[in-house]
Amino acid sequence: MARSGPFAPPSGGAGWYDDPAGSGTMRYWDGSRWTDALSSAVPPAGPHSARDDARAWALAAHLSALLSLVVGLVFVGPLLVYLAQRDDPFVRHHAAEALNFNLSVLLYAIPLAIGLAMLGIVLIVVPLALAWLVLVCVGAVKAGEGAAFRYPLTIRLLR
Repeated sequence: MARSGPFAPPSGGAGWYDDPAGSGTMRYWDGSRWTDALSSAVPPAGPHSARDDARAWALAAHLSALLSLVVGLVFVGPLLVYLAQRDDPFVRHHAAEALNFNLSVLLYAIPLAIGLAMLGIVLIVVPLALAWLVLVCVGAVKAGEGAAFRYPLTIRLLR
């Protein structure tokens, strides 16, 4: 779905530019035509970075899982960020990734915890918890850098 017509092409190459339709957002120029891709994330340096408040929300989507751990529901923080900022494509991506990952870990942990409690073996829960902690931190770093990140072994419930 590409836009063409009265929109003048930008002087630069492919990337995000002010929407020529005057929507107040950014529109993606693919090098030959305007696309339908809109974003409120304003890239300050290059086509793949996002403005600071979008980065902060994306970072919060990942790190809020750590805060939510206090109440035992690691998906609550990412869910709240997703609900609050789902209209921003950059934040939506990171929040959906964090939410999907944390829901997946919860779904994996429940049967593991039951099985391990029955067997009295804790050797699998500790590595899973460490992997969770490391991956949440990696996701937060990527969000802070303005880069996309996808958690491994994640059931993608949201897009």
